[in-house]
Amino acid sequence: MKRFLRSTLLAFFLFAALIAPEAAQARPGPEGFADLAEKLLPAVVNISTTQTVTTRDDMPDLDLEFPPGSPFEDFFKDFLEKNHDGQNGKKTHKRKSTSLGSGFIIDPSGYIVTNNHVIQDADEITVILQDDTNLTASVVGRDKKTDIAVLKIESKKPLPSVQLGNSDKIRVGDWILAIGNPFGLGGTVTTGIISARARDINSGPYDDYLQTDAPINRGNSGGPMFNMEGEVIGINTAIFSPSGGSVGIGFAIPSTLAKSVIDQLKTTGHTRRGWLGVRIQAVTPEIAESLGLSKPHGALVSSITKGSPASDSKFEVGDVIVAYDGKEVTEMQRLPRMVAETPVDKTVDLVVIRKGEKKTLQVKVGKLDAKDDDDMEDHNAPPDQTGLPVGSEELKELQLSVAPLSDVLRKKYEIEKDVSGIVVVDVNADGPADEHGIQDGDIISEASQKDIKTPKDLIEVVKKAKADNKPVLLLVDRKGDLRFVALTFGKDEKPSEKKK
Repeated sequence: MKRFLRSTLLAFFLFAALIAPEAAQARPGPEGFADLAEKLLPAVVNISTTQTVTTRDDMPDLDLEFPPGSPFEDFFKDFLEKNHDGQNGKKTHKRKSTSLGSGFIIDPSGYIVTNNHVIQDADEITVILQDDTNLTASVVGRDKKTDIAVLKIESKKPLPSVQLGNSDKIRVGDWILAIGNPFGLGGTVTTGIISARARDINSGPYDDYLQTDAPINRGNSGGPMFNMEGEVIGINTAIFSPSGGSVGIGFAIPSTLAKSVIDQLKTTGHTRRGWLGVRIQAVTPEIAESLGLSKPHGALVSSITKGSPASDSKFEVGDVIVAYDGKEVTEMQRLPRMVAETPVDKTVDLVVIRKGEKKTLQVKVGKLDAKDDDDMEDHNAPPDQTGLPVGSEELKELQLSVAPLSDVLRKKYEIEKDVSGIVVVDVNADGPADEHGIQDGDIISEASQKDIKTPKDLIEVVKKAKADNKPVLLLVDRKGDLRFVALTFGKDEKPSEKKK
């Protein structure tokens, strides 16, 4: 029996030794991309746009081209404008300007997806197929916020097309293939991997880019990014490049974000997004500490639009939204996309933290209009340099001075009659208030979630916060634009909060 057990165990360990190296190995890459590229290339198109630009006779016709965003581009643009604008008696003439981009066919009847910036301001749009057939395209619909456009071409025969895949399944390290029209060279295939997910590059309210190291250059915009099954999992949109060429950092709109936009543009020519009617901002470590949160997460409600779905659903300024329709809101940037993708008139549950307690609110999602924006905006107005009015108080801890609202101050700072609180009348340079962007004329209506009616109210809150060694959380109103600012005491480091 012992001999049998020994032989069985020996066989088991030998078997384990044989399979262990195989299990530890990563999945090998594809042997080649030729078959996949051959299958996909016919559905990828080149896009040529023509627009009319006006020039002056006295402006030099310089055929100079610099990487977008480079100092040289800005310098020459400013130089030409400053030296030739506003001069009378100079003749102007119009000329045609041409630009190139990429796209892909998503329907055999001729629907094409590309970037909005590829066809923006175009007078004429020409789609060039793989066999060099040139067809005039019309714009079905466009969406600036996601930088997506849908075009339509007419063809006597069905066109090759590709399908959108599920970008949520793609993982960092997975192989991808990109096809496009870099520098006008036509059907160019490049490969790489997914370098990162959910990148926010500050291009819009719904940033959620896939990052890749596949070579992507100017002219690739609007082209498809494929997975190894030949499905489109991204729309190549932007690159990070100090030189203007590929340095291995490219960004693509994920297909899960693009799909609903494309479907709406095909059907109605425009998008129909959900809307709550709240302005939000990020929860910084200082704000989280002042609110008693265990960690910075969620989206902080800084103001509520009158007559909006949020105003009808018992939302309050200072609520931190931590869950939306069953999904956790880990970062402020995720909430606008969640709301935008929600069907209009759907009732959803939101979990908020209000003064340390969790509450569940129900809201019927409204329709987002062009003038509405769920993202926190910042309006910088130059401060007024004036003497301190009677009744003002200086808060040395915050290095600012405040005063009660009066008719004189309301007129001076253009403050509406229905606005309550105290007004900032002086801010010391390089102090904590100044570093966080507080300016003369700002209204402080709350401090640490308590209403502020007089300067003494603020002084008491500040004293308590300092004694408790906690930041003081101010609700600042600048001409109707509300935001929270967390100020700390006795710290010289620069604030981590960035105004949105």
